[in-house]
Amino acid sequence: MKTSEWRKLYKQAVAVCREREVSDLIFVGGVAAAVLTQHGNIYTGISVDTACSVGYCAERNAIGSMLTDGETVIKKVVAVKGDQIIMPCGVCREFMMQLGGDNRKLEVLTNLNPIHTVILSELNPNYWA
Repeated sequence: MKTSEWRKLYKQAVAVCREREVSDLIFVGGVAAAVLTQHGNIYTGISVDTACSVGYCAERNAIGSMLTDGETVIKKVVAVKGDQIIMPCGVCREFMMQLGGDNRKLEVLTNLNPIHTVILSELNPNYWA
């Protein structure tokens, strides 16, 4: 586990975490995420919160960009609310598990100082698939 990689991911997530109103019904950026792929690329995403629950989480936003770019394997993920590290929600954990293969071994940052991580499959120990 490289401390510098985690700090870079964290900083990139914090940099895009800017909550703002898009319309009377949509707020974005309350949560942000950054993923590091097996090829060393970083993708960021922000949450999209809507009045009718059709929004989506920052992690899935970042992963969608990764998938659009043709990548499929995540090594590390961090989610933040402001500058506070938060855990991916259950839907995001399920989504990452369904990516399959080595994604089930991806690391989730839980603390920056000192660095502490957890493996995705440890968060979903009795996974159904």
